[in-house]
Amino acid sequence: MTTKAIFYHAGCPVCVAAERNVADALDRARFDVEIVHLGDQRTRIAEAERAGVKSVPALVLDGLPYHINFGADLAALK
Repeated sequence: MTTKAIFYHAGCPVCVAAERNVADALDRARFDVEIVHLGDQRTRIAEAERAGVKSVPALVLDGLPYHINFGADLAALK
């Protein structure tokens, strides 16, 4: 059984670096990883907010948000 992992980002350099370092490092045998670019998928901003994401890049593992560095506040993406 795999754990759902959603990596939210906005495409900024901080986010892209975090994607390479964090999301790509997850063991795909243990985690079902989905990458969501909120700049391209603005309809998913509300979903990220409901998951507790305040800024991107952020990783939501099994429903719990983990904020990585600080690229952009979600309010700036609306």
